[in-house]
Amino acid sequence: MGVDISRSSNGLTIATHTMPQVESVVLGIWIKSGSRNETADQHGIAHLLEHMAFKGTANRSALRIATDIENVGGEINATTNVETTAYFARVLRNNMPLAIDILCDIVTSPKFDEDELEREKQVILQEIGAAHDTPDDIVFDHFTETAFRHQMIGRPILGTPETVQGFSADDLRSFMKTHYSADRMIIAAAGAVEHNVFVREIEQRLGAFQAHSASSLPELANYVGGDFREHRHLMDTQVLLGFEGRAYHMRDFYASQLLSMVLGGGMSSRLFQQVRENRGLCYSIYAFHWGFSDTGLFGIHAATGESGLEELVPVILNELYKTSEHINQRELDRARAQYSAGLIMSKESPASRANHIARQILLYGRLIPDEELFERLSLVTPERLADLAGRLFLNAEPTLAAIGPVGKLMSFDEMRQRLTTQGYHKI
Repeated sequence: MGVDISRSSNGLTIATHTMPQVESVVLGIWIKSGSRNETADQHGIAHLLEHMAFKGTANRSALRIATDIENVGGEINATTNVETTAYFARVLRNNMPLAIDILCDIVTSPKFDEDELEREKQVILQEIGAAHDTPDDIVFDHFTETAFRHQMIGRPILGTPETVQGFSADDLRSFMKTHYSADRMIIAAAGAVEHNVFVREIEQRLGAFQAHSASSLPELANYVGGDFREHRHLMDTQVLLGFEGRAYHMRDFYASQLLSMVLGGGMSSRLFQQVRENRGLCYSIYAFHWGFSDTGLFGIHAATGESGLEELVPVILNELYKTSEHINQRELDRARAQYSAGLIMSKESPASRANHIARQILLYGRLIPDEELFERLSLVTPERLADLAGRLFLNAEPTLAAIGPVGKLMSFDEMRQRLTTQGYHKI
């Protein structure tokens, strides 16, 4: 069965995908507001707000939120990203009204109790500390901070101890009032759900929700790149090398996804074969491409011991250059198969399906049919991918983030030189 979409009079978008073969339903509220929508003095407030959502409403205590959902065997959670925030639940079909009631209660009647707020601040401070103590996590924060220096898009979602400790309940109410509105929300469900019933339940609870937000568009991203290195006495050095990628709406977005798979999308990828299998320089290496509304990041992550560090980056740079020279049809077909299979397999999961529907409507304003997406993928040629690799990697400003014994890591200036036609030498 297909996706049904309705729009309420206040601008709320409600989407469902009925999956007759399952007995559970995943439903959620996705909001087009994340850490990027913060101002400098609000750094971390979007994440704190998400945490506080489960700490009590005008109708339920924090304990009752947890017990109401768990008494029926359900699950409830939330997540904050750079450009979106989501609150979602999974329950059996008969308990869908309860899950709807709890989620709507969270976004319409949060209590923001001062004692709960102080406790949750301490939880987030521990989360920040744990991230700092986990090099393979914190290196990604340094990577984005370096790529988008002094911009909200590049700052860690968790915030800093100083900013988090300074937030009040009124700050949370103000941020929610500014950014949470019907025109910025998608309510989506997938699984054992009937569209008309779901719409009726949502409109009863959110039909009077404020129609328009008072928020302004976030500042346009300005990729700058740069070099971050932190020496720590560790067994491995965490290395992230990246470049500016492509935004969701750009023509090369899907080609960039395929290119990341050709380079580092599995054990048969170029980087895995050269770095792991042929040279034994690290246990794992992979490439990724993140899209945002106006920019993107193309990255390569690897971790290696001090003995392999000197050789690691030259081998990666060599593969980047060779990719810009030639990509064969077999590699492209494999990447396309991986991407397409992942999309099809995700449809078997109500959680993945609901998330996919909500994100596409938030990002594109519509649900992109599979046929259209597969056609876009089919139009990508090896020549186009090689050309894209040249435009992404060569004569471009790189971003490097590394944590560990970094002494033998190639200098940033030499790295930049190697990424030019004149500086390239095959190894």
